[in-house]
Amino acid sequence: MFYPKDYFFNTNKLFLAVSYAGTSFPVIHNLLSELKILNSELGRLGLSAALVGDMVTLVLTICSLWMKERGEVGTKRALQDVGWTILFLVVVVFVLRPGIKWMVKHIPKTSQKKDICFYLVILAFMLSPQITKQFHLHAKLSSFILGLVIPDGPPLGSALVEKLDPVISGFFLPIFATSCGIRVDPSSFKKDSPFRINQSIGVVVTVVVKFGVSLALAMFCKMPMRDSLALAFVMISKGIVEIGYYSNMSDSMVISKPHYAFLIYMSTFIAIIVPILVKWLYDPSRKYLCFQKRTIMNSKPNQELRMLGCVHIPGHVNSIINLLNVCYPTRENSLALDVLHLVKLSGRATPLFISHQKQELMTSDDSYSENVVIAFKQFERHNAEVVSLNVFTVVSPPNLMYEDICNLAIEHSTCFILLPFHRRWYIDGSIESEDQTIRSLNCGILKMASCSVGILVEGCHKLSSNTFRDTSSSESYSSYNIVVIFMGGKDDREALALAKRISQDESVSLTVIHLKAKNNIGTILDENDRALDDEMLSGIKGSMRYLEEQVSDGPETSDFFRSIVEDYQLFIVGRRYKYEDPQTSGLEHWCEFEEIGIIGDLLSSSDFIDNYSVLIVQQQQQRKS
Repeated sequence: MFYPKDYFFNTNKLFLAVSYAGTSFPVIHNLLSELKILNSELGRLGLSAALVGDMVTLVLTICSLWMKERGEVGTKRALQDVGWTILFLVVVVFVLRPGIKWMVKHIPKTSQKKDICFYLVILAFMLSPQITKQFHLHAKLSSFILGLVIPDGPPLGSALVEKLDPVISGFFLPIFATSCGIRVDPSSFKKDSPFRINQSIGVVVTVVVKFGVSLALAMFCKMPMRDSLALAFVMISKGIVEIGYYSNMSDSMVISKPHYAFLIYMSTFIAIIVPILVKWLYDPSRKYLCFQKRTIMNSKPNQELRMLGCVHIPGHVNSIINLLNVCYPTRENSLALDVLHLVKLSGRATPLFISHQKQELMTSDDSYSENVVIAFKQFERHNAEVVSLNVFTVVSPPNLMYEDICNLAIEHSTCFILLPFHRRWYIDGSIESEDQTIRSLNCGILKMASCSVGILVEGCHKLSSNTFRDTSSSESYSSYNIVVIFMGGKDDREALALAKRISQDESVSLTVIHLKAKNNIGTILDENDRALDDEMLSGIKGSMRYLEEQVSDGPETSDFFRSIVEDYQLFIVGRRYKYEDPQTSGLEHWCEFEEIGIIGDLLSSSDFIDNYSVLIVQQQQQRKS
């Protein structure tokens, strides 16, 4: 059995201490991603701290290797290695990275040359251990540094992730983890040594001290106790990177087999317990609890309407702008619009949140949102003095984008979030595109948002506005026929409140159709809801066209809609989730998308969708802690 000699482990004390206390950015990133808090406040703070910690760990590791080498081969050789390391960093920063950025910028996006360059980059990384060996730098450290050379995001960074991640994470990583695990020999604990015992105690003390320092710093910055504890647990997390270091130390005979087994067990225990504790301590949805009424209905008639619009693809830009033109902002009813361009996180580890408010419009290939910013700035110019605009870009994992949307809505006291539907149609009625990630995002926002939410479903003939409306002129350049389907309840009242704002535009022909059950049989609305409905309807009967229609069941409602769909360009309906009414009985079994409600789903089905669009409205949900 191998046990390091006194001289040997004395020259390695710093190296071992750095290995125990080091912070691994990939491990913390993976933990936060698995817990779905990557772009939460705690997640962003943890990533920033992990990145700084990883850089410090890298520097200390290099320094400890130099000290180790100084004790083994002398000061002169150690100083030579320092020089080679500095030369390597200079080459990476001033030669390799500019060269790769030039290559990405000048190679055509669709050509064989692009594929050749892509595979050359992969080959360079495969040969990097041999290349960096000439600089007397550790292969694992050099690979990490070379990874920073690749520009993040598309086209190269995201392409590398898409092609290599399934192979690395799905095949090689499990094999490596298994090989490290099967080398653990529990029986080796019977053969203790003073070195293993002392170092094992050092591991525990290092983890405890790191936890205490992280907690103290968080408390000093006046973070809540539960969040401080969660951050401290995040910072001590360990994973496959640490296991890789311990495996390498075991191969290099820096640590003994019993010590290696203890380190693996310690890392496994921390990896198991930390996610459980962090999930128990930190709930990001707590901040979405809102006790203020942030709805269109509770906004004052002459108060600025704060709205947040979400954009995924270029087609969504025109959809939002055309709907906003229908809403007809005026000086008395101005509009504060936040536009959030949502971009899938690919080819980089950390999420981005970019504000274009005080930023010069970028014209380089790195601009995620150039066309979005241009289009909405043009809309703002054509609605001068009545629309204030902020455009943001979010680069985030699709399953976590709701965090950024809900956070922005809270910070800016938004009353209404406008979302695009996940399905789009061609003019002939066939499906143009369908994105399930957008659907999942919409469902998450409907559940978490601290304000009212609307989902816009565009028909085969998109809701169109022939030109921008000039607010300084009394002329109107387009005419719209809009109908509100009212059946009762808070969502329908919110839809009616939005319609009241639209009705101020003389070019809009607005109709409210009150869809009643025959003889009011089977209605589930309580007396309070009925009173609020009657009050809301009494306020609009004299200002817009009002019709009443009685139906007995769902099929009769469907037949009624078939008779009127060609008369209107936009339907505004309440979501009415989990409402059961005689008017919709029999239709709930055919409802394909519950996030837009029974009526919204019926009007958006392939049997109906034609030359109109549908806006489904959900009033602010009263969430409980």
